[in-house]
Amino acid sequence: MAGIDLSPDRNGGNRMSVKREALSVPNSRPSHTVIIVIKGEITMETNSYSSVPLNQSAVATAVKRSSFIRRHKMFLIILLSALLLLFSLTMAFHAFVAYTLARPHIDPLRSNPAAAFGAAYENIQFPSVTGSSTLSGWYIPASTAAVLPGKEQQTIVFSHGYGGNREEIWVPIYDLAKAANQMGFNVVMFDYGYVQPQWNLTGGLRESEELLGAVKYAKDRGAKKVFVWGFSMGAGTALQAALQTRDIDGMILDSTFVLEPDTLYHNMKQEAKLPEFSQPLVHMFFPLINGVSFKQIPYQTVKETQYSMPIFFIHGKQDLKAPYDMAESIFAHQKADSGSQLWLLENDGHELIYRAHKKSYLQLTTGFLKTLSEAPPKPIKYSGAR
Repeated sequence: MAGIDLSPDRNGGNRMSVKREALSVPNSRPSHTVIIVIKGEITMETNSYSSVPLNQSAVATAVKRSSFIRRHKMFLIILLSALLLLFSLTMAFHAFVAYTLARPHIDPLRSNPAAAFGAAYENIQFPSVTGSSTLSGWYIPASTAAVLPGKEQQTIVFSHGYGGNREEIWVPIYDLAKAANQMGFNVVMFDYGYVQPQWNLTGGLRESEELLGAVKYAKDRGAKKVFVWGFSMGAGTALQAALQTRDIDGMILDSTFVLEPDTLYHNMKQEAKLPEFSQPLVHMFFPLINGVSFKQIPYQTVKETQYSMPIFFIHGKQDLKAPYDMAESIFAHQKADSGSQLWLLENDGHELIYRAHKKSYLQLTTGFLKTLSEAPPKPIKYSGAR
């Protein structure tokens, strides 16, 4: 069936349409031919549609899918948003943990050696051994009443722990500095760089360089022997420093903490119930935020090195921050004739041994120092992991 329609065209010509319609053909569509006459020229446009049968099942499925998506679109948006928020909060939390670990809260100084135990002292500053940071502290000259004529100059450098400063009030270092000073030792008490707001903790990497700067300062002041008395991470830092020098003649290490993945996660669990996946996340963020990777910290070397300078390890078995088996393990690597000692206490916690056993603590530590101070100087060597 066909029809002809002649109508004016907008371009000034005439449009003639010829329509043909198929009869009695299901699902057929019309073929439409348009003839346009413009200024004597004839143009013919044809739009032909073929017969295409429809798949009723496919149509029904598409309609159902479209309907489902429309009904559940808001729910899916909310669910995806919630999952994205949860992921973001998880990442942010572990980034915050990594940030705060390297920037502990530090209380300001409360006193000084003169006020604490009547000792004369000097305010000092010195660079780290690499010159990358400048440290502040106190130099306490040996008590003149205790120094015997001709006795060589000897100095004790105190190495404070994580979250503390040169005073380390919870020990307190003042008591031990007084005892050492009265024995005839010069004393250096100083703050690690991370005590200053602009610095962060590096797990002993920069701190060991700063401790070596304190040792060098003592040497520059005339010390023939230098001993390090460290606490917690300050003890672990001393072990790192001892890998790099022969200028340390002996160490007392109380509640030794060495930053490694296992001890970090152990401490995190003390603060909150964290899943195991927290450990790799903190490891990931720690170097990104603080610029120091755990791979850079020589914790395995520290644990396996045989130091030849005498070390007195002091540790409590109830220490929840630094498991005592690390101190046991490091001590086990020392030679039997090295002069090293281990004092393990059954019921004591982290850095709380002096407070609980003052008399025994002072007897053992001062006795250890007396032995070292009277021994003839000898070259300090160490061997690597075995």
